Amino acid sequence: MQPGGTQPLAEPAVLPEPPNRILTVPNALSVARLAGVPFFFWLVVYGPQTFTSDAWAVVLLFAAGATDWLDGKIARALNQYSKLGAQLDPLADRCYIVATLIALAIREIIPWWLVGLLVVRELVLGVALLRLRSAGWEPLQVSFAGKAATMCLMYAFPLLLLGAHEGTGPEIARIFGWSMGIWGTALYWIAAGLYLTQTARLLRAGRPGEAGLTGGGAPPG
Repeated sequence: MQPGGTQPLAEPAVLPEPPNRILTVPNALSVARLAGVPFFFWLVVYGPQTFTSDAWAVVLLFAAGATDWLDGKIARALNQYSKLGAQLDPLADRCYIVATLIALAIREIIPWWLVGLLVVRELVLGVALLRLRSAGWEPLQVSFAGKAATMCLMYAFPLLLLGAHEGTGPEIARIFGWSMGIWGTALYWIAAGLYLTQTARLLRAGRPGEAGLTGGGAPPG
């Protein structure tokens, strides 16, 4: 009990460090997802830009989302967690988000200021990650808000792409797409705030050894 009757802040839990494995099924799925990014970008920007070609691009996005879910299930079922997998999985998500953002902005489906809003968030978190690494900490785990934001955006962008065409169906897709896009952007910045708060707390605690913790990363609160 600290002076004034307040409880001391609990230190973040330390997670076991994943092994340095490369050749695993989840890693292969993550690499396959990354390989689909340039094809998706070409299909949206340089393809025929018909409803059919855009629908195929959406199918590719949903396939990427399915493998994202599948590699997590396989990693848990076969105990194939790895440091590489922990980095590839969010990297693939970000690559698809960035590729989709730029492609939709080029097609004038979304405004460039929205692209800037999301890119600035990534740059801010990139600087925070560098500060964590320089202090000896591993990257923080993705928060629930971050996962929810990614899910909203991953649904919003395909809907906006389909909504770029004429007809009742595309009009409905456009309405739902913008609704999820607004929520996803808001949650994206809320998740960034949580990440920055945790980062500041760890940096104030000093290096992992000085804080009585290992540098295995800490989940955001």
